[in-house]
Parts: sequence; C-alpha cells; structure tokens
Amino acid sequence: MTATRRVSGSRGQSGLLRWLAWLIAVFAIAWLATQAFYFAQIAVWNVVDPRSTAFMRSDAWRLSQDRPDLSVQRSWVPYEQISRNLKRAIIASEDANFVNNNGYETDAILQAWERNKAKGRIVRGGSTITQQLARNLFLSREKSYIRKGQELIITWMLETLMDKQRIFEIYLNSVEWGNGVYGAEAAAQYYYKTSASKLTAAQSARLAVMLPNPRYFDEHRNSAYLAQRSRVIARRMGSAELPE
Repeated sequence: MTATRRVSGSRGQSGLLRWLAWLIAVFAIAWLATQAFYFAQIAVWNVVDPRSTAFMRSDAWRLSQDRPDLSVQRSWVPYEQISRNLKRAIIASEDANFVNNNGYETDAILQAWERNKAKGRIVRGGSTITQQLARNLFLSREKSYIRKGQELIITWMLETLMDKQRIFEIYLNSVEWGNGVYGAEAAAQYYYKTSASKLTAAQSARLAVMLPNPRYFDEHRNSAYLAQRSRVIARRMGSAELPE
C-alpha cells in the first residue's frame, strides 16, 4: 500500500513539473515573439514613418470616452523642417548627452533608483530621449520595474537599428505635448499658431519644459515654474549638440 502511494505521489509530482515546464516554455516563446515583433517593427520604421504610437492609440481611446469633443492631433514633418531651436531646447532640457550616449545614462538610472527607494514608489525613471521614445512607441504609461526593463530592451533595439537623427526625428514627431497633441508640428500650431519650422528660441524652450508633464502645463500655461525653467533652458540651448 505504501509503495503504491509513493508511485502515485511520484507520478503527481512528475506531472506537475511537466506542466510547469510547459507553462515556462509558453511564456518564454511568447516573450521572444514579442521582442521579435518589436525588433522587426523598429527595422521597418527606420525607412517608414510610424503612423501612430501606443500612447497615441491609448489617448485616442481615452478622449473618445472622456472628451469626445477632442481628438488626437498630429502631423508628421521631416527632420529638416523642424526648428533647430526646438531641437536644441529639447536636448538641453531632456538629454544633454543624447548625441554621445548609447541610449542609457547609468548615473541618471541609479539616481532615479535611489529616489524611488526613498519615496517607496516609482516617481522618477531617469530616461533619455531614446528611452522616452521606446516607451511612447510600444508601452503603457504604467510605472513599474517590469515595464522599465522592457523599455531598456527596446532602447537597445532603437540604438542598434537607427542612427541618432532618425531616433530624434521620430521622437520629435511622436512625443506628447498636451491633451491629444502629439509631435512638433501639432504643438507649434496648437500653442503658437505657427509651423514647427518657425518656432523661436523662447517658444522652443517653453515647449521643451512642458514635456515631462504636458497635460498639466497645457492646463497651467501661466505656471511660474514653466516661465522660470524656460529661461534656464533658453540659456543652455547654445551648447546643445544636434545629431546631423
């Protein structure tokens, strides 16, 4: 009787292990397939302009539910038709070492990690321009370390398959600038009734400062912080190095 129970228990454990192995294999295959999809999509976007991003699609759905009077605004313009003022302002504000880094800033990530530990939650990501683009193209607004890990993998793909100018061009045409406002051309029209190619240094500095929290600054355009920080960025713009 005891031997029979041992055999039965052994078979049960073996069956459980096979089930777990199958589950792990399915998860691994699904994860690899997802990475392959991201890699292939980025390769295509090296020569074809993205029509939308994950953030845009999420925003379109949100607006359809909460603000049916609004819709996503975005008009793609080539890199050469975007003001150098705006390019310099964004690099000065968001990622001063953009041209020379490999998509990551280790010191910024470590500083963000320490700050998040102190706060007990994720409040800062230490993201470069390439990391921001990775998130906007494929991921959600959720803040988690799992999402951050995926963001870093996509960042590596972007830096491997694209040059800096192409990364920056897609970023400039995809980043959020307000409630349903995406890309430099839509932002220029929305805030200043002009084209992205004609943005002044002051206008560009202001737009760059809005990027970390664009919906808030869309609603608080007279913010004292926005005005003060814009002046700081305007002074830094001259030393910003652009990808050419």
